[in-house]
Amino acid sequence: MSYENQTKQAILNRLLDASPTDLDKRQGSITYDLLSPAAIEMAEMYTQLDQVLQFGFADTTYGPFLDLRCQELGVYRKPAVRAVGEVTISGPEGTIIPAGTLLLTEAGTQNDSQSFMTTEEGVIVGGEVQVSAEAQKGGADGNVDANQIILVSGHLAGIVSVVNRAPFDGGANEENDQSLLNRYYDRVRKPATSGNKNQYIHWAKEVAGVSDAKVYPLWNNQPGTVKIVLLDEEKTAPPQEIVDSVSTYIEEVRPIGANVMVEGAIEVPVHIQVRLTIMQGVLQSEAIQQISEHITAYLKTLAFFDPVVRYTQIANAILNAEAVIDYTDLTVNGGVGNVFISDGEVAVLGTVVDG
Repeated sequence: MSYENQTKQAILNRLLDASPTDLDKRQGSITYDLLSPAAIEMAEMYTQLDQVLQFGFADTTYGPFLDLRCQELGVYRKPAVRAVGEVTISGPEGTIIPAGTLLLTEAGTQNDSQSFMTTEEGVIVGGEVQVSAEAQKGGADGNVDANQIILVSGHLAGIVSVVNRAPFDGGANEENDQSLLNRYYDRVRKPATSGNKNQYIHWAKEVAGVSDAKVYPLWNNQPGTVKIVLLDEEKTAPPQEIVDSVSTYIEEVRPIGANVMVEGAIEVPVHIQVRLTIMQGVLQSEAIQQISEHITAYLKTLAFFDPVVRYTQIANAILNAEAVIDYTDLTVNGGVGNVFISDGEVAVLGTVVDG
């Protein structure tokens, strides 16, 4: 039902028509003025009733109301996930690095300084020690590049130094409405029963940090075996922590007798060599950063969907960079043709070299 016609004037006219005929109902009369505020409030009520109808259907609701709708089918919004990785801490021999040591990126290297904490104790031997760490807060902001975590906070500040020699990975924001709605539709439109293929996909995607999964029944032609390959929210191979979480969860819910193997997708680097003509006043690093962002966005659209990295699309991504005027001598993985990605693999950006 729609309430667009329930305007203040339409309601007021009905109220006036229902009033005794011997009353003065002209505009400005006592009756008119007394009924007008009530008509305004009733019109607002009808507006809210129209919204209530929208909130009741998955396709037109949002936020907490979508949560309520999805929970009816056991589909829950995935929480934010903390990025994880390893840091190398250098300093005096024998220095103990406690678990919970606070580490930071330098302010200005990202939108804001990101904070991390070590998750295990370490002792400096031979001048350095590698320890695991995770972001203090969940979210994709914790996925920092190599050499970004460079500050130590607390009593070890000024005594030891720190650096992450490899990027931190696995951080994911709280699931957005569209992703939650897609999983709701998957549950409704792709029936999952008795551990069929759809059900394994549902189980894998219920774990925070997993954006997609492929399932291979009778893996390796062995009865009772199932292989599950995962992608994280960045459409790359997830860190081992997320793989382990999926494996543990599926072990709790899978049918008895199934032998399940869970792993991340195999990453296939796509290396770009190109000779660029760049706008005057733009640094080469800025142009390469723009190109990298465009190519990464393109590769994300292919993950578990299209096995062909198209040479022409890479060329388009280069030309779409604002800093680029033109290019020549483009090669993708050393060739001038498409790159084919095998089943269970995912294309990720490797290097972008100008020259």
